[in-house]
Amino acid sequence: MNLPSLFQRIVLAALILLAARVVRAQAAAPPDMPATASLRADSLVLAYEGRPILRAVVQSAGARVGMRIVADTVGDAVTQVIKFMAYGGRVRLTGTVSASAQAFACEVDPRQDAPPMVRTASGADVNLLNRAVYDRARDWVLSVDFPAHVVVMPNAGAESTTFSLDAEGGEVALRFRPRFYEMHRGLRAFHPWTYTTWRPSVAGWSSWYAFFDSVTGRDVETTADILSRVLKPFGYTYLQIDDGYQREPVGTPANWLTTNAKFPAGLPGTERAIANRGLQPAIWTNVAVHDSAYVLAHPDEFVRDTAGAPVWGNWIGFVMDGSNPVTLHDLVVPVYDSLRRMGWTYFKVDALRHLRYEGYNSNAAYFRARGLERDSVYRAVVQTIRDVIGHANFLLACWGIRPELAGLVDAVRVGDDGFGYGGFAEYNSFNNVVWRNDPDHIQIAAPDAYRATTLTSLTGSVLMLTDRPAVYLTSRVEAAKRAAPVLFTLPGQIYDVDPSRSSRIGEADITLSGAGPRPFDADKRASASLYLLDVNRPFAHWSVLARTSTDVPRIRFADLGLAPDQRYLVFEFWTRRYLGTFRDGFAPGVIDPRYAVQDFCIRALLPHPQLVATNRHVSCGGVDLVDVAWRSDTLSGTSDVVAGDDYVLSVHEPAGFRFVRAEATGATVVSSALQRGVRRVRLRSAAGGRVQWRIVYREMGKQ
Repeated sequence: MNLPSLFQRIVLAALILLAARVVRAQAAAPPDMPATASLRADSLVLAYEGRPILRAVVQSAGARVGMRIVADTVGDAVTQVIKFMAYGGRVRLTGTVSASAQAFACEVDPRQDAPPMVRTASGADVNLLNRAVYDRARDWVLSVDFPAHVVVMPNAGAESTTFSLDAEGGEVALRFRPRFYEMHRGLRAFHPWTYTTWRPSVAGWSSWYAFFDSVTGRDVETTADILSRVLKPFGYTYLQIDDGYQREPVGTPANWLTTNAKFPAGLPGTERAIANRGLQPAIWTNVAVHDSAYVLAHPDEFVRDTAGAPVWGNWIGFVMDGSNPVTLHDLVVPVYDSLRRMGWTYFKVDALRHLRYEGYNSNAAYFRARGLERDSVYRAVVQTIRDVIGHANFLLACWGIRPELAGLVDAVRVGDDGFGYGGFAEYNSFNNVVWRNDPDHIQIAAPDAYRATTLTSLTGSVLMLTDRPAVYLTSRVEAAKRAAPVLFTLPGQIYDVDPSRSSRIGEADITLSGAGPRPFDADKRASASLYLLDVNRPFAHWSVLARTSTDVPRIRFADLGLAPDQRYLVFEFWTRRYLGTFRDGFAPGVIDPRYAVQDFCIRALLPHPQLVATNRHVSCGGVDLVDVAWRSDTLSGTSDVVAGDDYVLSVHEPAGFRFVRAEATGATVVSSALQRGVRRVRLRSAAGGRVQWRIVYREMGKQ
C-alpha cells in the first residue's frame, strides 16, 4: 500500500478544510428572501435575518395613505417593493437604516436626466444623488424608487453603521433586493460574507512594457534604484518582474523557480535586490504547462481526451487537472510556497482566462463524466494559490473579467494587454466591492499619461507604471508623482455606468477561446468623460471632478450631487488655475493638451479664508491632509509631505481679510503670493513627514 507523502496529506487536508469552509459559508449565507414588514399606526419596521434594517415614520399631512407590498422572484433574484401612496397629497417617510460596517450610501439605478458620470467616494459618501444603502457584508440593498425625492446620509458617531433616510412624494416606494450582486447582478461566486476586499494602495512598476521578455536582472536592479529614490516617497511601493526571468518550457516548479542566464542572482537574489531598496517584491507567473516531457511522465495530472491522451489548448498548453490533489501538490504548491518563503508579496497569475476557456470549458465532457463542476475545479486551482500565499499577500488575476474567482483574488486585470479606459465605466460597480480593477500598466512617456494616472488614482484602481527607468528622471514623472498612493474608494453607483460589458458576464461560462477580448471583457476605449470623487474627512468635505472630453460644455452642481443653494470654489489641479466662485454650475473650458484631462477641486464657499487644494495629490488633499481648521483669524492644518518636494497650499482669500504671515513647523515657508484670487503658500521640508502650518489673517474692521 502506497501511503501519501506529507505534502499530499497537507494538500488533502487543505481541500477538506476548504470544503468545511464552504459548508460554513453556505450556512452563514444571508437568506434569499424578502424582508419582514411591520406597520403599526405610522411606524414602519423592516427586518431581515431577524434584525431591523429600517425603522421609519410615515406621515401625510392629513391625506389618506395606502400601502402595497409586492414580492417577486425572477430566476433566483428576489425583489420586494413596499409602496406608500398619498391620496390627494404627499407622503413622507423618515427613518434610520441599520447595516454593517461595510455598508455605504449609493445609487442603485441609473438616472436618465444627467450626463454619464462615474462616481466614487473616499470616506462616508454624503452625495445628494444617493438613493440607497448597500450592505456589502450581507449583499442586500434598500433603495427608494424614482420619482420620490430622497436624501440618504450616513450618521456620524453611531455605534453601528446607520443612515438617515428622508423620502417624500405623491408616492414613496421602498425596494429591497437581497443577495444583490450574487443574484441580481449574476455574480454567483460573490459571497462577501466570507471575505473582505484589499484596502491598501497598490501602486508600483512592472517590467513588461518597459523591457518585455528581454528583461534582465540588471534592468530590475537599475529600476529598483531609481524607483526607490524617485517614486517610492510618493507611494510607489511594488516592483513587479514580468515574463522573461523563467526557464523554458514553463509549467514545472523547477523552471519557474530556477531563472535563466539573464538573472544570474536567481530569484532569491532578485527578491533581495528589490527588498533591500525598501520596495515590495512582486512577480509574474502563469498556469500554462508547455513541458511535454513532464506531461508524458505524469499524464494523470492533466485533463485527457477520450483516448486518454493529455489535451492541448492554445496559450494554455497542456491543461492541468485542478480536481486532482496530486496536480496541485506537484505543480502549484511548490511554486507559490517557495516564492512566498523567498519574500515575494505580490503575485500576478497569468493565463487564467485560457485555463478556463481553452482548458476547462473546451473540455467540459471530461469534467461532466466525473460529476465535477468546472467552476469548482477552476476555483480549486486559484484557491490553492491563495491558501499557499496567504491573505497578507496581493493576488492579481490576469487577464479579462473572471467572475468565477470572486472572493479568491484581490484584483482582476479587466481588459486586454495595454492600458484600457473602458473598465472605469463598464465595471465601476465591481471596483473595491468584488475585487480591485486593474486597467493594466501606464506608460508615463505616452501622451495620455496625465489622463491615465488621474483616472486610475481617482477611481481607486490598481496603479502600475511600466517605463524604462530613465523616464522617471525627466519632467514626465510629475504625472506619476501626483497620483500615488491610491486612496481606497467605494463606488457611488452599484450599477455600471456603461452596462454593455457586464450585462454579458454570464457568457464566460460558454466561452471556448481567450484569444483576444471577449464581449464581456473591458474595452480600451473610454465610455464616460466625467469621473467624480467625493472626499469626506472629519474636518472637511470636497469633490474632485475629472473631465476628459468637451462633450459636456457646462457642469451643473446638481448633477454632481451638490447642494443647489450653495456657492462653490472651483480650482483646476494640473494647470493650477482658479476658475472662480459659482452657484449653479460652471463652464470648464478647453482641456489643456499637455495633460489631456482636467482635475477640478470643488469646495463649498466659506465666509473666511479657506484651503482650496494642495499640490500633493490629484485628490486635492485626500492623501496628505490630516486636519484643517479656522480659528481666531488663523487657517491652520497638518499635512503629510514628501521630503524635498515643494508643498503648495492654495488658499482662497475673500474680501475683508488681510494676509499677515505664513509659518510652519517641520518645514520652511519658501514663498507666499496672491495670484488671481488664490494665495499660494509654498512649503519645503528636508525630512518630509508630518508638518504643521498656519496662515494668519486680520479681518478688516477688527481691532
